[in-house]
Amino acid sequence: MTKIPASATRLPALSTTVTPAESGTVPAAHGILLAHGATGSIAGNYEALIPALAAPGHTVVAPDYPGSGRTPRADGPLNLDALADALVAEAVTAGVETFTLIGFSLGTAVSVRAAARHPERVRGLVLTAGLAKPDHHANIWLDLWLRLLDRGDYAGFAQARALSGLSPAALNALSPAELAAVLDPDPALPPAGSAEQTALVKEVDTTGDLPGISVPTLVIATTLDQLIQPSHSRQMAERIPGAEYAEIATGHLPMVERPEEWQGMILKFLAEHAL
Repeated sequence: MTKIPASATRLPALSTTVTPAESGTVPAAHGILLAHGATGSIAGNYEALIPALAAPGHTVVAPDYPGSGRTPRADGPLNLDALADALVAEAVTAGVETFTLIGFSLGTAVSVRAAARHPERVRGLVLTAGLAKPDHHANIWLDLWLRLLDRGDYAGFAQARALSGLSPAALNALSPAELAAVLDPDPALPPAGSAEQTALVKEVDTTGDLPGISVPTLVIATTLDQLIQPSHSRQMAERIPGAEYAEIATGHLPMVERPEEWQGMILKFLAEHAL
């Protein structure tokens, strides 16, 4: 396994939820490891999906990144290798020796890097609304997020996340109460580690890892995405040998806009490949 650079920030212990399988249709040692998005959390990205994954027999291991959920904030910049290694370690500690990684947004890069560094552990990949390397479009959004966070402008940050996270149709369909909740400027709402997680997205580059992926992979593009353009997903699918490609007509947050359709895509793929 590749050594983590000595200069990398030492990660705090991750807070991890382990959801046991509800039935025995999947071998006990096989499970699901979740990798959430930047400025998100396990609860925010996967709360509704976890029971659906556990029902057919998967043990689901769900770690929060530093500064999300109950995981303490890191004391410096995040490192992709270190984060990928930490997530894999959480699964192994939970007794899940091999697993399918389900990654969303930043979690797609974490998942790909984990597969590259720990091929003996990873049995499959599901990558939604992700990227291998940010382009100018993504970097402009990320720089805006970082500037607003640095200034403590939480009203502006909530507005930026609403515009980048939801499709125009979904945003315009919100009721006044729902819109007020989305735009709530409470500084306690964004995860404490939002800045470090956002900065990591700007640094990721897994383009060199993609051709070496040899496990069943599903790449799901969010075709109305205002943050990470769907072309990123198409490029990942083209570069991962044998990858399956699917589309869902949502903004960046399929778990918000079309959760049942997203869940169905994932469960179908897992069943078809006996993952």
